[in-house]
Amino acid sequence: MLAATTLKFMADLAKHNNKTWFDANRDKYLAVKEDFEGVVTGILSGMAANDPAYKEINAKDCIMRIFRDVRFSKDKTPYKTNLGAGFSKGGKKFMGAGYYLHIEPGGKSFAGGGMWMPEAPMLKAVRQEIDYNYEEFTGITESKQFKKLFGKIEGEQLKKLPQGYTADNPAIEVLKMKSFTAGHNFTDEQVTSKGFEKKVTEVFAAMSPFVDFLNRAVS
Repeated sequence: MLAATTLKFMADLAKHNNKTWFDANRDKYLAVKEDFEGVVTGILSGMAANDPAYKEINAKDCIMRIFRDVRFSKDKTPYKTNLGAGFSKGGKKFMGAGYYLHIEPGGKSFAGGGMWMPEAPMLKAVRQEIDYNYEEFTGITESKQFKKLFGKIEGEQLKKLPQGYTADNPAIEVLKMKSFTAGHNFTDEQVTSKGFEKKVTEVFAAMSPFVDFLNRAVS
């Protein structure tokens, strides 16, 4: 589980998102970083029990930097107000589908995954895989377990039809998507409760058929 002090630090950071405050509280941040690394390590251990490939991944391969890239953003606040980790067999920089953990106070934490804004060739391949195997795809995304944990897949959609597809295609609403993601929300109490790491591992395991389908398209 995550320490309650970690959530408190992130809530305080959201109120004081500047370098002066961060530098004055760097010791607290280092404790937060260590705490989050411990949680991610525990999740990786659970994932490795189902897939030995994750034995080769460590927490630092997964955890996102807290520093924002503000070069092309109007928002110049220097720090992210959440903790994030990407889980895949290639680490956080893997370009295919994977799993993601987002920790943010105020009930904004979630565990999920999929494929977010893939580049054109990859997106084209995923659309083709869904078009050719739509029954298999809906068998995953419409299953009782998937709908219970994640509701439905989400992603920004094109306003027009994707090239090569017609409006009468039964998969057209999915084919219009530019991302294919899903998530399961956690309350602050759940995040800081015993068994949180196991629950995240279970969520990822339930999502694995969805992630595997997307990755098959681009393998």
